[in-house]
Amino acid sequence: MGTGYDSFVVKGVDPVVALLPAEILVTGRTADAIEADPRHGRLVGMVGDGEVVTLSLTDSFCNSLARFDRKQLGEVARGWSASGVFNAQSDLSGLTGFLEDLAALAERASVRGHRLYCWISM
Repeated sequence: MGTGYDSFVVKGVDPVVALLPAEILVTGRTADAIEADPRHGRLVGMVGDGEVVTLSLTDSFCNSLARFDRKQLGEVARGWSASGVFNAQSDLSGLTGFLEDLAALAERASVRGHRLYCWISM
Protein backbone atom coordinates (compact mmCIF):
# COMPACT_ATOMS: atom_id res chain seq x y z
CA MET A 1 0.00 0.00 0.00
CA GLY A 2 1.26 3.45 -0.82
CA THR A 3 3.83 2.18 -3.29
CA GLY A 4 4.31 4.23 -6.39
CA TYR A 5 3.43 7.50 -4.68
CA ASP A 6 5.88 10.29 -3.93
CA SER A 7 6.10 10.22 -0.15
CA PHE A 8 8.19 10.15 3.00
CA VAL A 9 7.68 8.50 6.39
CA VAL A 10 7.25 10.30 9.70
CA LYS A 11 5.89 9.18 13.05
CA GLY A 12 4.09 11.13 15.73
CA VAL A 13 2.70 14.09 13.77
CA ASP A 14 -1.10 14.10 13.74
CA PRO A 15 -2.10 15.81 10.47
CA VAL A 16 -5.23 17.42 11.95
CA VAL A 17 -4.17 18.59 15.42
CA ALA A 18 -0.36 18.67 15.54
CA LEU A 19 0.14 20.04 12.03
CA LEU A 20 -2.35 22.90 12.51
CA PRO A 21 0.10 25.35 14.16
CA ALA A 22 2.67 24.74 11.42
CA GLU A 23 0.01 25.38 8.78
CA ILE A 24 -0.96 28.63 10.51
CA LEU A 25 2.68 29.76 10.53
CA VAL A 26 3.30 28.81 6.89
CA THR A 27 0.06 30.06 5.35
CA GLY A 28 -0.80 32.98 7.61
CA ARG A 29 -4.37 31.70 7.77
CA THR A 30 -6.25 31.56 11.07
CA ALA A 31 -7.02 28.27 12.79
CA ASP A 32 -10.73 28.85 12.13
CA ALA A 33 -10.12 29.38 8.40
CA ILE A 34 -7.99 26.25 8.16
CA GLU A 35 -10.44 24.12 10.14
CA ALA A 36 -13.28 25.36 7.91
CA ASP A 37 -11.37 24.33 4.77
CA PRO A 38 -13.09 21.24 3.34
CA ARG A 39 -9.71 19.57 2.68
CA HIS A 40 -8.41 20.01 6.23
CA GLY A 41 -8.13 16.46 7.56
CA ARG A 42 -10.93 15.17 5.32
CA LEU A 43 -11.18 11.39 5.32
CA VAL A 44 -10.38 10.21 1.82
CA GLY A 45 -10.26 6.47 2.45
CA MET A 46 -10.10 3.82 5.12
CA VAL A 47 -9.11 0.17 5.29
CA GLY A 48 -11.00 -2.12 7.65
CA ASP A 49 -12.00 -0.51 10.92
CA GLY A 50 -9.49 2.29 10.56
CA GLU A 51 -6.26 0.34 10.60
CA VAL A 52 -5.21 2.51 7.66
CA VAL A 53 -6.71 5.90 6.84
CA THR A 54 -5.92 8.59 4.30
CA LEU A 55 -6.59 12.24 5.12
CA SER A 56 -6.24 15.27 2.88
CA LEU A 57 -4.12 18.31 3.63
CA THR A 58 -5.28 21.72 2.45
CA ASP A 59 -4.30 23.07 -0.94
CA SER A 60 -3.30 26.39 0.65
CA PHE A 61 -0.80 24.55 2.88
CA CYS A 62 0.60 22.61 -0.09
CA ASN A 63 0.89 25.73 -2.26
CA SER A 64 2.37 27.87 0.52
CA LEU A 65 4.91 25.20 1.45
CA ALA A 66 5.88 24.76 -2.19
CA ARG A 67 6.81 28.44 -2.40
CA PHE A 68 8.09 28.88 1.16
CA ASP A 69 11.66 30.09 1.72
CA ARG A 70 13.43 26.94 2.97
CA LYS A 71 15.80 29.09 5.04
CA GLN A 72 12.81 30.18 7.17
CA LEU A 73 11.64 26.65 8.02
CA GLY A 74 13.79 26.59 11.17
CA GLU A 75 11.85 29.61 12.45
CA VAL A 76 8.57 27.90 11.61
CA ALA A 77 9.78 24.81 13.50
CA ARG A 78 10.66 26.97 16.49
CA GLY A 79 7.18 28.55 16.54
CA TRP A 80 5.56 25.19 15.95
CA SER A 81 7.54 23.65 18.81
CA ALA A 82 6.41 26.47 21.12
CA SER A 83 2.74 26.05 20.13
CA GLY A 84 2.07 23.46 22.83
CA VAL A 85 1.15 20.54 20.55
CA PHE A 86 4.39 18.75 21.41
CA ASN A 87 6.01 18.05 24.74
CA ALA A 88 8.64 20.46 26.01
CA GLN A 89 11.39 18.13 24.81
CA SER A 90 10.40 18.22 21.14
CA ASP A 91 13.38 17.94 18.80
CA LEU A 92 13.71 21.23 16.92
CA SER A 93 16.04 19.75 14.30
CA GLY A 94 13.58 16.88 13.76
CA LEU A 95 10.69 19.31 13.25
CA THR A 96 12.78 21.37 10.86
CA GLY A 97 13.75 18.25 8.92
CA PHE A 98 10.11 17.19 8.73
CA LEU A 99 9.12 20.62 7.40
CA GLU A 100 11.94 20.51 4.85
CA ASP A 101 10.79 17.08 3.63
CA LEU A 102 7.16 18.21 3.54
CA ALA A 103 8.07 21.41 1.66
CA ALA A 104 10.04 19.42 -0.91
CA LEU A 105 7.11 17.02 -1.32
CA ALA A 106 4.71 19.97 -1.65
CA GLU A 107 6.91 21.54 -4.32
CA ARG A 108 6.99 18.32 -6.34
CA ALA A 109 3.22 17.93 -5.93
CA SER A 110 2.61 21.52 -7.01
CA VAL A 111 4.74 21.13 -10.14
CA ARG A 112 2.76 18.00 -11.08
CA GLY A 113 -0.64 19.52 -10.24
CA HIS A 114 -1.07 17.03 -7.38
CA ARG A 115 -2.30 17.45 -3.82
CA LEU A 116 -1.02 16.36 -0.41
CA TYR A 117 -2.43 13.51 1.65
CA CYS A 118 -1.47 11.84 4.90
CA TRP A 119 -1.57 8.06 5.07
CA ILE A 120 -1.88 6.80 8.66
CA SER A 121 -1.29 3.19 9.65
CA MET A 122 -2.32 2.07 13.15
